[in-house]
Amino acid sequence: MSFQDFINYAKSKEQTVRENDKIAPELYVKHSVNKGLRDINGNGVVTGLTNISKIISSKMVDGEKVQCDGELWYRGYKVQDLINSLGENEFGFEKIAYLLLLGEMPDKDELKEFKKYIRDCRTLPNNFTRDVIMKAPSSDIMNSMTRSILTLASYDKNAVDTTIPNALRQCIQLISEFPLLAVYAYHAYNYSEKQESMIIHRPDPKLSTAENLLMMLRPDKKYTATEAKVLDTALILHMEHGGGNNSTFTTRVVTSAGSDTYSTIAAAMSSLKGPKHGGANIKVIEMMDDIRAHVKDTADREALSEYLSKIINKETFDRKGLVYGMGHAVYSLSDPRERVFKYYVEQLAKEKCREKELQLYKDVEELAPELIAKYRRSYKGVSPNVDFYSGFVYDMLGIPRELYTPMFAVARIVGWSAHRIEELVCTDKIIRPAYLSVMEEK
Repeated sequence: MSFQDFINYAKSKEQTVRENDKIAPELYVKHSVNKGLRDINGNGVVTGLTNISKIISSKMVDGEKVQCDGELWYRGYKVQDLINSLGENEFGFEKIAYLLLLGEMPDKDELKEFKKYIRDCRTLPNNFTRDVIMKAPSSDIMNSMTRSILTLASYDKNAVDTTIPNALRQCIQLISEFPLLAVYAYHAYNYSEKQESMIIHRPDPKLSTAENLLMMLRPDKKYTATEAKVLDTALILHMEHGGGNNSTFTTRVVTSAGSDTYSTIAAAMSSLKGPKHGGANIKVIEMMDDIRAHVKDTADREALSEYLSKIINKETFDRKGLVYGMGHAVYSLSDPRERVFKYYVEQLAKEKCREKELQLYKDVEELAPELIAKYRRSYKGVSPNVDFYSGFVYDMLGIPRELYTPMFAVARIVGWSAHRIEELVCTDKIIRPAYLSVMEEK
C-alpha cells in the first residue's frame, strides 16, 4: 500500500463521515446546548473558580450590565500596574512568575532565591539537545517542544509524583527550560531544513529570561535594552489569561484526571498551537503582508478601507471574513494588554525606524471596528487584542515566524503551572462535562 493510496481511501470516505457526524444547528437551540461552551453573547459557561487572575469586560451600573474598558488582574494586582511598577531597566518576568505561582509578591530575598532556581534549572540533561532536539528537527516548533516535554519525563525519577511540592518543582523547571526548548528547536530546524548555520548558545546565568531568549537566538548574541524590555513586557502580558482559555482549561482538565506534569503541559501545548488560539499573531502578520501587497499606498485611508471591506466580505486574503487581531472572546471596548503593549510597540518602532509600518497598524485599528460594525452583526464592540501588535513586535525583534506561537508558550507556561497547582490543591473530582446524545436508534 502506498501513502497516496491511503490518502485516496481517506478522501473517498470524507463525505460518509460528514453525513454521519453532522448535527443539525437547530438541535443546539432545542436542547439549550451552548456550542463551544459559550452563550449567544459569546460569554463562556462558568465551569470553575480561580484565585489566580481576573478578567473584567463589563460592570453593573444602576442595576444594568454595561461594557467597560477591559481589566486584567494577576493575584489581586492590575497587570498594567505590575508593569508600570518595574524600573526602567528592570525585567519582571521572574518576579511576576513568582506572583502567579505562589500567590503573593516576593520580597527581595524571596525573589533572589526564586531567580537562583530559575537560573540553575535553565539547562537540559546531558546530550538532550543532540539526541532529542537535533535528531528529529521540524518546522513545527510547537510539536518539537511537545515531544521534548514528554521526553524530559524520562529524565525525572519522580515524573509521575503529583504531590504539590513535586509538581511545583517540575513547573519551575519547565518554566526555566522552555526558552531552550524553543530556541534550540528552531536552530535545529534552521540547520537541517533551511541549510543554514547551526548556532547553539548556552544561556547566561546573569541574564533575565527575555535577555537570554534574544541572546540565544542571535548569532552575535547582541540586543538592545529596548528590545529586551519590550520582549519582557510581551512575556508578562501573555503569561496568564484566566482559566477559560482553551489551553489553560486543557491544563485543568488533564490535571483533574490525575495525570503527571509533563503530560499535562504537553496537552496544553497541543491546544495552544491551534490557529484559533496561539497562532493568531501569525495570521495578523500574514494579513498585513497581504494588505501591503494589494494596497499600493497604505497611507491612502480610502484605499485601505476599501481593501479591508473586501477582507471582511470574504472577497480576498484567506476569505474567512476576519480582520485578525480585532475582537476578543471576552473583551469588548478594549483589551488591557493591547493598551499597555502599544506604548512599548511605539518605542521599539521608533528605534527600528519602522514608524510607517506602525501607522498602518494604527489605521487598521481605527478603521476595522467601523467596517466590521457596518458589515457584520455583532453582539458587542470590537477592539484590537494583544495579538494585533505582538506579531509586529516579534518581527521587529528579528524573531522568525516559526517561533511566534512558541514565544506565547514560553510565557503561558507560567499561567498553566499556576492553574495546575491550584487544581491539585482545590479539586478532588475529575472534570467531566456532559454531552447530550441525539443519536437515532436503528
